[in-house]
Amino acid sequence: MEFTRLSAPSLKDLFVQQLQGKILSGELPVGTQLPPERELARQMQVSRAVVNGGLAELAGQGFLEVRPRQGTCVADYRREGNLSTLIAIMEFRGGVLGKDEIRSILEVRRALEHLAVESAIRHASDESLARLGDILEKLAASEDAAQAAETAFQFQHELALAGGNSILPLIYYSFKAPVITLWVRFCRLYGIEALCRNTETLYTYLRARDLTAASQWIDTYLGKAISGSQQIYTE
Repeated sequence: MEFTRLSAPSLKDLFVQQLQGKILSGELPVGTQLPPERELARQMQVSRAVVNGGLAELAGQGFLEVRPRQGTCVADYRREGNLSTLIAIMEFRGGVLGKDEIRSILEVRRALEHLAVESAIRHASDESLARLGDILEKLAASEDAAQAAETAFQFQHELALAGGNSILPLIYYSFKAPVITLWVRFCRLYGIEALCRNTETLYTYLRARDLTAASQWIDTYLGKAISGSQQIYTE
């Protein structure tokens, strides 16, 4: 049996985490002017190098705006953010997603799934769609929620690949961690069988290349998760 080496977070990591938490919790609202680096270093009892590196990282994530000769202020990360911002939000509170984050992820997933399904129905080969059937069989044979969630992601990622859009699979993959977390929660609440039924119904419409029915089904089952009878905001 092998164990992974443990490592403590660096002072810069702790600095970044503390400011992220204050920004995401609203303790530091948008537009708040931060103290000068020297004062931050004194209050947090770290070196100016730690503060300088941490501020640069937070600026790169879209949380801060560094203005030459004017100082540093909290940015509107919803406007200035990027994928790093999304990851930080997902990891906030130890990876526990709030209701707003879950709803937002599901709404984005619904939009992406419409695009993936339309592209696959119009452009995917029969062989590509058959591979989805193979993954569906693996999903039905899943032994636990974690395995089912991983296999469901494989189905969605293969669906994105099947349509021929070179960017869509990369976007799907960037959402892998939170999407799998939500699928695990779904399986614990409603069972692996419910996930299989949803996926199998979508696959049936894909094989028939019925775009209207597939689009309606996406709205139906994701609508249940967003605001209907199969919500996953709490477990």
